[in-house]
Amino acid sequence: MQVRGSHLVVLGCFLLSAPLIAQEGHPLVGSWHGDRGATAATRVPVTLIMDWDGIGITGLVNPGFEHMALQNAKLNAKDWTVHFELDSKDSSGKITRCIVDGKLDKLGSDRRTLTGTWQCGATKNDFKLTRDRDYYHTIGEAK
Repeated sequence: MQVRGSHLVVLGCFLLSAPLIAQEGHPLVGSWHGDRGATAATRVPVTLIMDWDGIGITGLVNPGFEHMALQNAKLNAKDWTVHFELDSKDSSGKITRCIVDGKLDKLGSDRRTLTGTWQCGATKNDFKLTRDRDYYHTIGEAK
């Protein structure tokens, strides 16, 4: 059997695209865990689930009974900064607007980080979240 040039092109494209199948998708997608607070004694655990549909970011903070949906979520892919807002309840049950601004780091790692400021009302904290490396694989297996 004689191999034609078009067959080689198809075979080459297949071999070059095979590593792309193993990629974990968009850098924002996944489950993120960490904390926020002003000092080590006042840090609060945070879980963030984010998804990217090619147009916008959707997600939840602290999924469960009292979750908070991301609002006005934006990504600036030029410098990998992320902005989102959410409505949180303070200790008295009053709704407080939170504004979160962060930056993605370690983009090539499956343990990338998101760090920045988390301001609820007049209280401004820093935060650090790390992407859970098992999240993507769990979703892929569930489908």
